[in-house]
Amino acid sequence: MANLWQFFGLPDPEGTIEKAKPKPSPQPQPVELSTTTVMPEEELPPPVKQPASNGQLTSRSRLTPPLNWTGPITPDGEPFHDLGLHRGRPQQLPQQALRYVAPDEMKRIHTRAILERVLHGDTVIVDLRPLVHMDSHQMACRRELKYMGDEAGVNVFSLDREDKLLMVPGIEVVVDMEKHELGLTPLM
Repeated sequence: MANLWQFFGLPDPEGTIEKAKPKPSPQPQPVELSTTTVMPEEELPPPVKQPASNGQLTSRSRLTPPLNWTGPITPDGEPFHDLGLHRGRPQQLPQQALRYVAPDEMKRIHTRAILERVLHGDTVIVDLRPLVHMDSHQMACRRELKYMGDEAGVNVFSLDREDKLLMVPGIEVVVDMEKHELGLTPLM
């Protein structure tokens, strides 16, 4: 009885190989060699009729490559698709962006520039954290962002509990308002 090692043709490490009966050596069979030549497309021979196993003739014709095929062709005349060769169209630059805005050195938020980017579809994250000791100025910036959002027809969302990190989605940007889960805490 054969074991797993014999099935794969490997020696049994435990040495429990049963002695197999010696087989008579097979007589060498004559081997016919065939040659294959590659011909240009113009000189391809007509379809070849070959006898099938049931005695009927079947037509085995050469495949013709698709129109405007410029790639390599196998010796059988089939188009060869090289999967390692990548010919994609050039990447287009994105039309929308995620922008980060923080107060400038004069502690101002330029809402007109933000409004213009939001109307083009960009999502803007406004960071009011540098205004740590200026509560009244933070409130004024929030109010100005709210007016700008009303003018653009979008809502302003808070990304933290202190309302210091605000998000203004661009036109045609979808925001999920059901979950209200921010940060890495919900993932853990």
